[in-house]
Amino acid sequence: MAKLNDKPHVISELYDINRKIIPLKELADRELVSIRGLTGMVYTPYLDDYMQVAIKKAEIVACLKNQKLLPISQVEVIHAELNALHSRARTRSVVEYKKCKYERRFLPLKLSKSGKNVQKWAKVWLLQKSDGRVDPEWESQVREIWPTYYLIRSIDI
Repeated sequence: MAKLNDKPHVISELYDINRKIIPLKELADRELVSIRGLTGMVYTPYLDDYMQVAIKKAEIVACLKNQKLLPISQVEVIHAELNALHSRARTRSVVEYKKCKYERRFLPLKLSKSGKNVQKWAKVWLLQKSDGRVDPEWESQVREIWPTYYLIRSIDI
């Protein structure tokens, strides 16, 4: 069982990992496009490398938030409160919280090597605008907190 590093992290480590993750993300995205439609076990070294760096980044971010060097975002606070209030909400269900409407979505987080089955789902709450569409700024902030799902996965192994 993997465990978190006991040594506290520093902000400079986050900058370093962000510099590493950008080119890896581009390679992983290209690799994901190239394996669309292939069947069987597919070798995906760039996706695997990106996943490992994302796990490391999630560990650093979690450590910095525990040390109170990074603030906990409003998105994370609202996610925690909505999850506590509506833990059994189904996908596409809409709830009202503090005069705003939030939609529960389950989005694929990690696919199998073949790309046909979802191994891990991200449970997210998306803020809806008054016209019923999802707020794109909120959605981008939600996507930034996804690496915490990778961190949970790496600890559970």
